[in-house]
Amino acid sequence: MSFEALLDRLDGVKETGPGKYLSRCPSHDDRSPSLAIKEGDDGRILLHCFAGCETENVLSAIGLTFADVMPERIGQEHAYKPVRNRISAKDALSTLDHESLVVSIIGADFLEHKEIDGETWDRLGAAVQRINTTRAMCAPARMRP
Repeated sequence: MSFEALLDRLDGVKETGPGKYLSRCPSHDDRSPSLAIKEGDDGRILLHCFAGCETENVLSAIGLTFADVMPERIGQEHAYKPVRNRISAKDALSTLDHESLVVSIIGADFLEHKEIDGETWDRLGAAVQRINTTRAMCAPARMRP
C-alpha cells in the first residue's frame, strides 16, 4: 500500500513537517489528532498513537494489517533496522505544551469548583496519558523501565 493511500483512509490529516503527519486515530474516539504517521526510508509506514492505541488496532480500524504497511523482506541484507521509540524534541515540546494546557484549564475549573463532566474527565485522562507517553519516549534508555 502506498503512503498516500494510507493517508486517504484517515480523518483530519495535517502535515506537521516534511513527510510527517498527524491525524485523528481511527482506533478510539479522537477529537484532536493523536496519530503520528511517517514513511520510513526503507518503505515502512510508521504509526504511533499518543493516546496509547496499539498499532495493530489502529491498522485494523482502517481495514489493514502490518503486511499492508511493511515492504517485503528480501533476504537478511534487507532486514529492518530496529526503530527507536523516540520522537523529535520539537514534536515532544509541542505535545507537552498542548496537553499541559489542557491539564491547566481543567485544573483551573476544578479549583474553581466548576462541575466537570465525564467527557472532560476523559480528556484529562487522555492528556495525562499523552504527557506520560511523550516523557517516556524522550527519556534516555538507561532511565526507561
